[in-house]
Order: sequence, then structure tokens, then C-alpha cells
Amino acid sequence: MGTPDVKDYAQAHVSAGDGVRLYYRDYGPRHSDKTPVLCLPGLTRNSKDFANLASRLGAERRVICPDFRGRGQSEYDPNWENYQAPTYVSDVGHLLSALNLHRVFVVGTSLGGIVAMGMGVAMPGVLAGVLLNDVGPDISMVGLTAIRRYLEAEKEFANWRAVADQLARFFPDLGLGTAEEWEALARHNYVQRDDGKIVQDWDCNIVKPLQQVNAKGTDLWPLFLSLRQIILVTLRGETSNILTSDTFQKMIAANPTMTAVTVPGVGHVPSLAEPQSVDALTGALADADAAHY
Repeated sequence: MGTPDVKDYAQAHVSAGDGVRLYYRDYGPRHSDKTPVLCLPGLTRNSKDFANLASRLGAERRVICPDFRGRGQSEYDPNWENYQAPTYVSDVGHLLSALNLHRVFVVGTSLGGIVAMGMGVAMPGVLAGVLLNDVGPDISMVGLTAIRRYLEAEKEFANWRAVADQLARFFPDLGLGTAEEWEALARHNYVQRDDGKIVQDWDCNIVKPLQQVNAKGTDLWPLFLSLRQIILVTLRGETSNILTSDTFQKMIAANPTMTAVTVPGVGHVPSLAEPQSVDALTGALADADAAHY
């Protein structure tokens, strides 16, 4: 697996349309004949989430993993009202333009999947395919409320064990079994300050738009339906509180060509390392590569 201090990716920043600096990791060969992959993370997550997946896929194809604005090494936005999906879609467009990428397969986890659906409307010609990881056009208020509570909870800790314990309390159905796995997740999403305190690796203001979401929410079905003409996989964690079984069945009915996979034993969200997830993504990427010729 290599030594921990050896990076298998390049890293850089690009500017969004409003000047906010966006960080990304760049894995794999720049000029592979395989379809490039763009990995978009969840609400509080960042490019580190995809390290294992990108390293594996990067053996034969280019993989781009950005941090959304306000997360990780991307710049925080001085205006919290910009922490919305349309802004992230625009940011992705600027990133792809800067990298001269005109066709990508998008792996979108949770919020990243909503952004992928938005791309289906804003830039459909870019999409070689999409994998929606435990997200759909209806977001359960039960899950959304749980996420809001997590975002509003304590975010300063004395040690990594305390961070891992809080993550396990809020997300008991992630499918992580060992203390080492929980601590690895903690280190992906939190950072240690110079004073030794451990804090969240995102702008605390990202919760503000969520606090204004009501039970009716936003109609995302037009975004989802924009993906009907492309290769599409949707993963659902068996016990997910974000993508309900009812919504999942409605998605299957609305798009019978979609590959629908339930990942057993996990909730929101699958890690993408499960055999079912790996198989679904491998097949979709093979189809995207074949469609390019």
C-alpha cells in the first residue's frame, strides 16, 4: 500500500467564478483513454473521503477529487448564502473548464449526488455517467434533521478518540467496525489546530441554509430526470435515513434503465468499498468507456 507520507496524487487550486479558491486532488494518468472520474463528497466531507477509491481507479484513469467551497483546503465563502447546490454546480463547471475536461463520470455522495443531478441540467454533455451514492430527488426530513443536529453539535475536541466517539454516536449505521476505522474517518473530517484542539474541517456556516429548509423542501425530481439518457447507478444503504426505500422504488420506476443497488448492513452512506458498490461502479465505468468509442 505504500508509506503514508507518499502522495499518489497531485494537488492544486483553481478559482471559482466569484474568485473563491477551490482545492482539488488529481490522481492517475492525465491522458488515459479511460473515462475520467470526478468524485464529489457529502455535506461536511472532502476529497480525503475518496482516497482509497481514487488510488485504485487512478491506476488506469484520471480521478479528480475537489473540496467544495467551505470544506477542507478550499476557501471559505464570506457569504454563507452561497453554500447551496447551484453554487457548487457552477464551481464544478469552473474546475472542469480549468482542467480542460469535457467528459467525466461523476461519483456523487449525498450532497455530491445532488450536485451531479444539477450537472444533468446545467451541463448534460459533460456527463459520461453518474453514480448517486445514497441520495435521490426526495430527501427524508428524518435524515436531514439528524444531519442538522450533528452540524450544530460540539465541534472542539481534546483528542481523536473523542471525535471518533461522537461520529459513532451520530452515525451508528455507517458500517465501521473497529476503533481504527472510526478514527480514520475522524481524521478525514477534522483537523488539529496549533493549540492541540481538534476542530471540524469545514465552515460552521454551511448549516445555515439547512436551517431554512422546511418539510416541503425543494423539488429535485427535474434534476434526477435529467439523468435518464446517461449511464446511471444509484446505491442505497439498506438502513438509510436520507434515501428511503419508497423514494428508491419511485426512482426505479421513473428510470427503468438505472442500475439500482441496495448495500446491506449500512445506512447513510455506503463507503463505496463494499463488494456491491465496487461491482456496480466497475460495470458502469466499463459501459462509459465502451460508449466513448
